[in-house]
Amino acid sequence: MSSLKLGIPKGSLQDSTVELFARAGWRISVNSRSYYPTIDDPEVQCMLVRAQEMARYVGSGALDAGITGKDWILETSGAVEEIAELVYAKTSLGRVRWVLAVAEDSPVKNVRDLEGKVIATEAVHLTEQYLQRHGVSARVEFSWGATEVKVPQLADAIVEVTETGASLRANHLRIVDTLLESAPWFIAHRASWQDQWKREKIQNMVLLLEGAINAYNRVGLMLNVRREDLPNVLAALPALRNPTVAQLSDPDWVAINTIVEERTVRQLIPKLKSARAEGIVEYPLNKIVY
Repeated sequence: MSSLKLGIPKGSLQDSTVELFARAGWRISVNSRSYYPTIDDPEVQCMLVRAQEMARYVGSGALDAGITGKDWILETSGAVEEIAELVYAKTSLGRVRWVLAVAEDSPVKNVRDLEGKVIATEAVHLTEQYLQRHGVSARVEFSWGATEVKVPQLADAIVEVTETGASLRANHLRIVDTLLESAPWFIAHRASWQDQWKREKIQNMVLLLEGAINAYNRVGLMLNVRREDLPNVLAALPALRNPTVAQLSDPDWVAINTIVEERTVRQLIPKLKSARAEGIVEYPLNKIVY
């Protein structure tokens, strides 16, 4: 039987990635003592790999495919096939940012003020390229972690990834500039991408992962309405696409089916009720495939 060797990012993206696969239809079970999660698909073999190393192992062919951030593809200059951007993060569906940060009371106002200074970061290559673009000469030191605490005693500035900025603020740091916005990408080994079976397996997996992301924070609504009230109900109803309107057995009534942002439902349902909609049902979504 053919098999796809798939890298699952270990670390901050691990739990959200496993949850995303579950919504897409694959159940992945991670054992804290093993780097080989089980998956309910006999055609897939999973391995936990740090996102920082994923592009290297996929590029070498040790893995057929994997998920890692665009930042780490650029940082490691990974020679991989970039299949699809999957916009999700540790706590949200947004992109993360790599930012240049200094102490709140630092005199540094822009990157040029760091000439001859020390910058600590895990993304050394990205930071060096950023400095080159701005014509700044500074010493970039690799940080093994806890980068936020290195300013100002151990470094004049840091380049660190942030999703909300909360950790930087908690450590009394101020953002000076943004180097890069990044989101996870589904990547493949170039030879694996040319293999017909593996290519189809990857394409089907990406299709369902994207469908699961599309369904995040959205719900379906079904409701019944008299034909005479249909214009008022439609006017109150935002939709991902034009809502589906179907004839009921009673010719004076129609059924409406649509998809809306979950956060709007608490305002929307009272409006629909005021427009004389009846039998309003809200239901969860796992996937939306365009």
